[in-house]
Amino acid sequence: MIVAPGFSKIPDKLLLTTTLLRVTFPYILFISLASLAGAILNTWNCFLVPAFSPIFLNCSIISFLLVINTLFDPPIMALAWAVWAGGLLQLGYQLPFLKKINMLVLPKIGFRDADVWFFLQKMGPVIFVASVSQISLFINTAFSSFLTSGSVSWMYYADRLMELPSGMLGVTLGTVLLPLLSRSFTYSNYEEYSRLLDCGLRLCFILSFPSAVGLGILAHPLTIVLFQHGNFSTFDALMTQQALIAYLIGLVGLVLIKVLASGFYSRQNIKTPTIIAVVTLIATQLMNLIFVGPLKHAGLSLSISLAAYLNAALLYWQLRRQQFFFPQPGWFSFFFRLLLSVAVMALFLAGTLIIFPDWEQGSMLLRLSRLTTLTIAGGIVYLIMLRLVGFRLHHFYFQYKLS
Repeated sequence: MIVAPGFSKIPDKLLLTTTLLRVTFPYILFISLASLAGAILNTWNCFLVPAFSPIFLNCSIISFLLVINTLFDPPIMALAWAVWAGGLLQLGYQLPFLKKINMLVLPKIGFRDADVWFFLQKMGPVIFVASVSQISLFINTAFSSFLTSGSVSWMYYADRLMELPSGMLGVTLGTVLLPLLSRSFTYSNYEEYSRLLDCGLRLCFILSFPSAVGLGILAHPLTIVLFQHGNFSTFDALMTQQALIAYLIGLVGLVLIKVLASGFYSRQNIKTPTIIAVVTLIATQLMNLIFVGPLKHAGLSLSISLAAYLNAALLYWQLRRQQFFFPQPGWFSFFFRLLLSVAVMALFLAGTLIIFPDWEQGSMLLRLSRLTTLTIAGGIVYLIMLRLVGFRLHHFYFQYKLS
């Protein structure tokens, strides 16, 4: 009733959603423990195992849908139990690796431990900061439940497509940067601290900007190939495409937040990102009121995108204001070469789309192979352009220096 109050007008829809929630809710426990296991493995420089674990959720969903969905009534319940099983698999997969480094231990209650209280004090604000986009999505779901039937699903599908690059790039950069920045700050090596942040920001633009442009150009074939099957109509694909493009506008900002926030967490400064998160959340809801009327569900997605840039801008401003970040020389040249590379890639993708046949034609396998080929070709063109304009991989190595 709180998340989707519009569903109350359709009792069967509300009942089904409630049942699905009851089944999927234990996933919170499984994914929280899996995240804790991943955090421990990351501190031991084991990044591959936690990064690989989400695949088990995807495999679980695919397996339940293809193999045993007919055993459930209604069949959609197979998805709920797939999420439940996927969370359990993600946790179980990491436990042997914890045991290998002698970190698989049973929990003990130790409320007299100073480190426990320090952790609890820091955890609340960090959870809030990390949850701003999810809180916005939570509120947007409430808004969209009053819109045309299907709006919640359109936004969800678009969010899943956008979360792939934003989660993969943002979380990866933030995870790798945080321990390096913490080490630099601990040794009072502020010059190295600033250099690492500069390198992280450049990598952010190198990876997220072409992803946003490329996915925006391919939004039409993406939604058709991945989703337009069965009851998912051409109209549904068009509506999802609109939400996806609105989300992609803010992709760079969402990844920037992960990098810039690491600059505060590494100094155990939780207060600044928390205040900025509150401002961003308020701004998002104000923009929702402005955009939801003319743009409907796409307006809600656009609000999150624009708010991401506001969040990133405020984080950047505070880093400069507190004199912990000083940009390295060459940013103007960097942006010029990056824009040139992305422009060539965009022209290639747009030109190739013109000569491709209609994406609704052909089998699922044929359409998927065409989309995969086009995506890889666009990536190759971009990488070639990066090399031609002078970018080299070693320019972006996260090398830590004590002196």
